[in-house]
Amino acid sequence: MTDRPARDALPPARKRLGQHFLTDRRSLERIAEAVGPLPGETVVEIGPGRGALTDLLAACAERVVAVELDPLLIPVLRSRYALAPHVTIVEGDVLETSLPALVHGPWALVGNVPYYITTPIIFQALQAPRPSRMVFLVQREVAERVAAAPGDDAYGALSANVQALATAEVVARVPAGAFHPRPKVDSAILRITPRADPVVTTEEERPYSRLVQGAFGQRRKQMRRVLRSLYAIGAEEAERALAACDIAVAVRPETLAPIDFARLLRAMGGGPRLGTPDK
Repeated sequence: MTDRPARDALPPARKRLGQHFLTDRRSLERIAEAVGPLPGETVVEIGPGRGALTDLLAACAERVVAVELDPLLIPVLRSRYALAPHVTIVEGDVLETSLPALVHGPWALVGNVPYYITTPIIFQALQAPRPSRMVFLVQREVAERVAAAPGDDAYGALSANVQALATAEVVARVPAGAFHPRPKVDSAILRITPRADPVVTTEEERPYSRLVQGAFGQRRKQMRRVLRSLYAIGAEEAERALAACDIAVAVRPETLAPIDFARLLRAMGGGPRLGTPDK
């Protein structure tokens, strides 16, 4: 790798791109450790920025592909890794880039994700073919929501949608002072590992998501009322479906695990019709 340029020689952080560069060495090391590149595995990095995390990944991964949106940083990164042939810099918008097309064989995904596109990036990454694991630096509240268990205050549609396909854990919290420029909120390192036994099939993912979103749009209502509203059915039909899934009629969406929503989806024959319930 080439020598690191001085900070004042680097392009400034661009607010419209949500850039907050992680500068704390220990936090960077914890992210790299959470990725834990395996032999033969490519690591795809979202938003390498100035290369602080890329340096650590390049030292432990056989191949690194870094996708950067900011055109001002592309020449900086390409110069920085000019002598590292196993590091490839790709200019592009991650939401418009097919990440699996950038790799051959097994891969892991990592990134300091801009807060305003965190959820779209997570769900794009969960589309098949999925990486073996994903490590994201995200807003702390988002990380806690993704990893929350049924019944927790933070548990919601985001939790149930992600956990239908993967397990999630908060590896560590990262204070705002670890970044330059300093953001207004704290962050956390979130590790998401795709499940070998997802609770829904690929064909069921979209209707499952509609069911979960619809249910949590009525999170304070009992599931009998939720099903009636989403599927335009009467009370008896809703009660039969819940009984078939061993779900009490009076429970609320926030107590149901992903497998419960998957059973309901099948019991109802598909996603919500979002009609008007019978009186």
